[in-house]
Order: sequence, then C-alpha cells, then structure tokens
Amino acid sequence: MTDSAIQIVCSSCNAKNRLPKSKLADNPLCGKCGKPILSNRPVAATDQNFNRFITQNGLPVVVDFWADWCGPCKQFAPTFEQVAGEMSTQACFVKLDTEHNQRTAGGYQIRSIPTLMIFHHGKEIARLSGALPAAQFKQWLGQNLPAA
Repeated sequence: MTDSAIQIVCSSCNAKNRLPKSKLADNPLCGKCGKPILSNRPVAATDQNFNRFITQNGLPVVVDFWADWCGPCKQFAPTFEQVAGEMSTQACFVKLDTEHNQRTAGGYQIRSIPTLMIFHHGKEIARLSGALPAAQFKQWLGQNLPAA
C-alpha cells in the first residue's frame, strides 16, 4: 500500500498544502506561513474562506454553524473544541458565526442553530441540528465521517 498525498488548507493562512497522509500526526508546518497546518482548535471560517475549507481539504470538514446569542451554541462550544483537539488528524473542525456570515449560512439553508454539518470533497455528507453531549457527538462523527 502506498502512502497517498492529501491536500490540507492551512488553519492559519488558508494556503493549500500537499503532504503524505502518514505525516498528518507529525504536526506538519505550512509551506507558506510556517505555522502548523492542522489546528487542535476549531478554525473560524468566514463568507470569504468557507468554500476553500470545504472544497480544498482532503480531510472531511466538520462545521458548527452557531451564533453568539444562542444558549445551546454556547453550551456546545467546549464540546466541539474538545473533540476538535482530539480528532485534528481525522477531520478539519470549522466554526461559522451565522450572524456575521449570513451569505454562507443562507446558502446552506441554516434554519436552526447550532447546526452541525460534515463535508467531504465539497459535498455535504451529514447534517444535524442541535447540541450534543461529547459522547453522542463522537458517536455521530464515527457514523458519518468517511474513511479518509
């Protein structure tokens, strides 16, 4: 079996980087900015960079659509951050503030928040509305993340 290359969007500068899958756990650095490519925290996406994250990443992208005024969103935020840290080599975790990025939220018809979505190669593969406890969130990810 060969070690295929994977393309990852840098969590700091949004540059595309290509590296062998086997190097994901080695804390690879971005060829452009020199910072770690993978983040152990969710990346804050905007209308300007959201599409790049979901279409240019070889890893699945887990998105939390949220708003600052939303109580369940605030409750779920620590869980999302914890799981992002634990699974940073298996998926890219992104947060999108629906109040400040209404074009993207509207484009994906976000009607309730928090809404969780998983994308792979630009396609939506799973969607769930509502906050989950950590164990259920991990279970949902396990059932829906493609083998990447």
